[in-house]
Amino acid sequence: MLSISPTGNIIGSGIFISPKGVLEHSGSVGLALFIWVLGGGVTALGSLCYAELGVAIPKSGGDYAYVTEIFGGLAGFLLLWSAVLIMYPTSLAVISMTFSNYILQPVFPNCIPPAAASRVLSMACLMLLTWVNSSSVRWATRIQDIFTGGKLLALSLIIGMGFVQIFQGHFEELRPSNAFDFWMTPSVGHLALAFLQGSFAFSGWNFLNYVTEELVDPRKNLPRAIFISIPLVTFVYTFTNIAYFTAMSPQELLASNAVAVTFGEKLLGYFSWVMPVSVALSTFGGINGYLFTSSRLCFSGAREGHLPSLLAMIHVRRCTPIPALLVCYGATAVILLVGDTYTLINYVSFINYLCYGVTILGLLVLRWRRPALHRPIKGAPEEEENGPCQPSPLPSVDKPLKTQ
Repeated sequence: MLSISPTGNIIGSGIFISPKGVLEHSGSVGLALFIWVLGGGVTALGSLCYAELGVAIPKSGGDYAYVTEIFGGLAGFLLLWSAVLIMYPTSLAVISMTFSNYILQPVFPNCIPPAAASRVLSMACLMLLTWVNSSSVRWATRIQDIFTGGKLLALSLIIGMGFVQIFQGHFEELRPSNAFDFWMTPSVGHLALAFLQGSFAFSGWNFLNYVTEELVDPRKNLPRAIFISIPLVTFVYTFTNIAYFTAMSPQELLASNAVAVTFGEKLLGYFSWVMPVSVALSTFGGINGYLFTSSRLCFSGAREGHLPSLLAMIHVRRCTPIPALLVCYGATAVILLVGDTYTLINYVSFINYLCYGVTILGLLVLRWRRPALHRPIKGAPEEEENGPCQPSPLPSVDKPLKTQ
């Protein structure tokens, strides 16, 4: 049985990639910080709704299991293939490319690391973690726990340095007169893109819903993990961005391809190498978490007959879904060969929120069809429906391909 916090699956590459995209489309420091807080609020509402679904329908598979149970096999089939072919491979590709870029940055201090080298290192990292997840569930969860601690220490360093900067009076960009000094007037489309960029950093909040059957006492531990993890992640993300703005101007942040590295170079001096290493550790844990989750989704879909039956097989002694893990690796390897990072983020965030919207609609339908169903937790789907569902169609107003 599994006992694991979703914090490690949420905190990954997003906080080191998304600040630039959020600020670019927000038009001001103050609005960018508000977008981060809003992302945490929407994630909290979504988590409450998913917690209700998780204990009402205690099946592994997350969105797929719930949509299939409520709307039938066709809806589940469409959602499953969207996740297997687009959502998870794209997220894994973005995170693994971030890992390789930050690992290679100290080797190429004066230029951008070669794309070929980044892709090869990304493939190697994915191959290593696929082997780990194939060998032992315990190893996979231990890696997740270890690297969660490492990434929180790295972000604590950034936040701590930010507070030192504030106490020393270096917070000009955070003063209200400067924070809301817009260098552009953001349109509705820009705001939607800013939200999607920020929401990528919160990806993984529904991680435990994909492994409900492997949780120890899910009725108690699922809501407990959510109530602890989401506020913690929102706090960490918001104050990390505040720390960035104590050391960098908006123009410097927008000009940086590695925000944490630029932050470290300005404040850490000789020890600036700590930042790329810390980001690499963070993203390594994120890749592990996504592989763990996506393989369980493939396994669940194959068990329902929506994917080849081979993917429902597990190793006799290790009890790990090796065929599903290999499919996840292969799909991610293909995505790695194409696409720009920020464009991929817009694509995957857009599709993620469409799926969230369908799942929350399913919660409303379930309440209507089965009002007597025992629900130890009861979320607030009416608010959630107006949260993540609303921004989903808006990026079409402003051409989501134009992210830079």
